[in-house]
Amino acid sequence: MSDSTFEIRLCTNCGLRYPIEAGHTFGSRCPQCLGETRVVLRKSILEENKLREHVQARRNGELAVLLDNIRSAWNVGSILRSADGFGFRHAYLCGITPTPENEAVTKTSLGAEDYVTWSHHKDAVKLAAGLKREGWRILALEEEARALPIGRFTPQTGIPTMLALGSEVTGVDPKLLELCDGVYSIPMAGRKRSFNVAIAFGIAAYAMTLSK
Repeated sequence: MSDSTFEIRLCTNCGLRYPIEAGHTFGSRCPQCLGETRVVLRKSILEENKLREHVQARRNGELAVLLDNIRSAWNVGSILRSADGFGFRHAYLCGITPTPENEAVTKTSLGAEDYVTWSHHKDAVKLAAGLKREGWRILALEEEARALPIGRFTPQTGIPTMLALGSEVTGVDPKLLELCDGVYSIPMAGRKRSFNVAIAFGIAAYAMTLSK
């Protein structure tokens, strides 16, 4: 929410309990039945520092995510929101991956693009090769023969690390995998072979930051 306060309202007619941002066009009417409502909670939201130093400064090495040819704007927005939550500093959006200039991305990112810097690149392989020359550790989240369970991720002190995720259908580009210093996967207990890409990133990001 962009405003500094929000309210929780309770409809006196149908019993709906819902949050509302300060100054929202709903006003005091219930969005479901248009009945009268009353405020049951009012809360202030502190403005966050856009540099987001509070967590990352205590970590060893910067974290970034590379999204290569992710088709769904909803997934991209969700990943940006999770990236912010886990302290990833930058998102490299490659190929056809939609950027926060797409309204569908910002609807799910909920402002996370203000805290996770991002850039768009046409060629993820070229980008990764350049980052590797600059000293970045390049990792991928993918199901393949050499992949280790993400729970076995080990951070390297002072080395910036980028996690690459690929297309929801075709996975990480083989040439990008060749550049990777390591490949990780998420063990699956059911019959499906993989999670939704946004869910998968959340699991991987948690495992990576938990080990720090």
